[in-house]
Amino acid sequence: MKIAMVAPLFESVPPKLYGGTERVVHYLTEELVRRGHEVTLYASGDSKTSARLIPIVPNALRLAGVKDPVPYILMQVEKVIRDSEIYDLVHSHIDYYLFPFSRYTETPIIHTTHGRLDLPYLTEMVKKHPEIRLTAISESQKELLPEGNFLGVVYHGLPEDLYTFSENPEDYVVFVGRISPEKRLDLAIKAAIKAGIKIKIAAKIDRADREYYEREIKELMKHPLVEYVGEINDSEKNELVGKAKALLMPVDWPEPFGLTAIEALACGTPVIARPCGALRETIIDGETGYLRNSLEELADAIKNVEKIERKQCRKHFEENFTVGKMVDNYEKIYQRLIKEEQSYYYLKEEKFGEKTNRW
Repeated sequence: MKIAMVAPLFESVPPKLYGGTERVVHYLTEELVRRGHEVTLYASGDSKTSARLIPIVPNALRLAGVKDPVPYILMQVEKVIRDSEIYDLVHSHIDYYLFPFSRYTETPIIHTTHGRLDLPYLTEMVKKHPEIRLTAISESQKELLPEGNFLGVVYHGLPEDLYTFSENPEDYVVFVGRISPEKRLDLAIKAAIKAGIKIKIAAKIDRADREYYEREIKELMKHPLVEYVGEINDSEKNELVGKAKALLMPVDWPEPFGLTAIEALACGTPVIARPCGALRETIIDGETGYLRNSLEELADAIKNVEKIERKQCRKHFEENFTVGKMVDNYEKIYQRLIKEEQSYYYLKEEKFGEKTNRW
């Protein structure tokens, strides 16, 4: 298949530091290329890929300090639509930006949105554009947009050799991600302190979350059990998360997936989270971690985390969240969609005598 992969411009593909969506796009793209597909990646120019790269901007927008990404995203949308007829399908990962343009090309477009879907404007957009075809990254995410035309649910996947299984953890827990209200780092720190264990924090602070950091986190960072590491790359994550007793994810929002959770499982590290969104699907309570709500329950889970078998965590990852399984599922969706599109245009031509460039 000839596939156009459309990545966010905020981070490079793969990201140098933080960037869950760009990381997933990278794994998906590389495996599709390995399987013999002709993939073209629309991304920032500093991306590294085995696919053909169409650079929209020279460097990823966040690290370049760009404050308003919308003009660059619109440039990307225009380029993708203009090129679309040379592909069998387009797979977009840039949120809703390509939604209204699906009707302007005969090439099928699949939209995988990586954020929350319980937003009023998304409901309005999919109602007005029934041709929009979506894939969800969890059942929980899909449920938030019942009006959506979903082709399936595909869990994220990681290369099996990306993270190393670690059987003997050190005496600390870890938080990885963004310092933002919905991620609840404040609750993670308080739970670790209450449990009497060190917490290492590998996270970034976006400009939009600076107020939350100043108000809720800054003073907590001064506690002797708290260590701020900063943003980390994959190799650093393997070391930091792999040696932790647990990954803490006390999120306070409908988590669409939670890539960090399966990264921890790949290392054999249990996940202690609040039962929000997709974490109810990725974590087996009592087997690969604990799903708890209150501060007291989270602290209790930390104290009892050694009861979780780390080999079971790794096994759960291998059985459910590998890049091979992810790409298998996307390929099935791609093939089904292309077949449906071919049938539609053949019937259209036969009925109306219309010619198309594609079929």
